Amino acid sequence: MAGSEAHGDAQFKGWQKHFNTYTIRGRSNITYATYSALAVFGLYMYLKPKKKAVEKK
Repeated sequence: MAGSEAHGDAQFKGWQKHFNTYTIRGRSNITYATYSALAVFGLYMYLKPKKKAVEKK
């Protein structure tokens, strides 16, 4: 983006090959992972057991 150095996929190893900010594919993978994590958290909050209210006498 701002630098003159070119970053190729061969430069990255491990998880950095899939999640980097230098390639379009890497940026889209970061977006997919973020939205997936938010969806899983939302489902967890929606489906978790509800607390029962304690009745006062």
